[in-house]
Amino acid sequence: MARAIWTGVITFGMVSVPVGLFTAVKEHTIHFHQLQRGTADRIRNRRVNERTGKEVTGKNIVKAYEAADGEYIVVEPDELDEIAPGRSRTIDISDFVDLADIEQAFFDRTYYIGPRGKEYTKVYELLRAALADAGKVGIATFVMRGKQYLTALRAQEKVLVLQTLHWADEVRDPSKELPDLPSGRSAKGRGRGKELDTAVQLIDALSTSWDPARYRDTYQDSVRKLVKAKAKGKEIAHADEAPQATNVIDLMSVLETSLEQAGSAGRTKRASKRSQSTRETQSKQSAAKKSPPKPEHGRAGKSELRRLSKSELYEQATEQNISGRSKMSRDELVDALRRAGRRRKKSAA
Repeated sequence: MARAIWTGVITFGMVSVPVGLFTAVKEHTIHFHQLQRGTADRIRNRRVNERTGKEVTGKNIVKAYEAADGEYIVVEPDELDEIAPGRSRTIDISDFVDLADIEQAFFDRTYYIGPRGKEYTKVYELLRAALADAGKVGIATFVMRGKQYLTALRAQEKVLVLQTLHWADEVRDPSKELPDLPSGRSAKGRGRGKELDTAVQLIDALSTSWDPARYRDTYQDSVRKLVKAKAKGKEIAHADEAPQATNVIDLMSVLETSLEQAGSAGRTKRASKRSQSTRETQSKQSAAKKSPPKPEHGRAGKSELRRLSKSELYEQATEQNISGRSKMSRDELVDALRRAGRRRKKSAA
């Protein structure tokens, strides 16, 4: 079981709950040693005086701030200790804000917050549930290991998450740092609306639910394969080159081709799933032919629509000229097509 790297209390208003801070992530990066080429001799880093070239022990090393070129102000460790904020025991929530209002550049490290004992779980869960229901994050500061942190306290399912934030003066202004950002004004050129509409369709076609287990660090996998191959005296294939930038003139064509491929990929996945249960499907179809069931009003149409991908639903919505289709979710497209079908039946009657 993990050990808390910090313990204290969270306070909001007059309510407080004893908690512990736990590391939320661990890196899986492969680490290499440094050797002198052609030997098995390890390379070690030593602290040396750059003028004399002699090694210096830790007790003779001090910190210094360069006030001017070649002019340093030495700061002793005990002087830093005297002005340090100390080891804070409190994560004091001062404000509650919308998560969407915090720009992504401000987020740094992630930690789990857990109650420090079963007797504190009720108050802990009260805070977690209240944050979740309000859709807010708590902004607080606390001190750990001689450093003060600005933090955002968030609610996840069953657990509170603390994310350290960068201070305002640490985050760069992109408009000042990046010279080639778009102006933000919508282009008035011909075809702009169609390009945007197609791009939205492509995003919808590629949209899915978040499942972190679907993604792997393929680079680290390749590093492991490289090490194993070299150990056996084998060579390994090189990675593909990066794709070329899309020409603005061909943008519409590239978008349409991408959308078509996304739809094909979706159909392929569905076909693969259906092939895994072919016998069961054929058995159900055979039984249906012998005694076809009488579906409830409107249910059969909805069932058939739910078998289609979002891109296929969007194609049908386009053919039927359903307004607002580009902003609809998959379920909304199903409902809109179902309503359109009912209207056609009434008109035909």
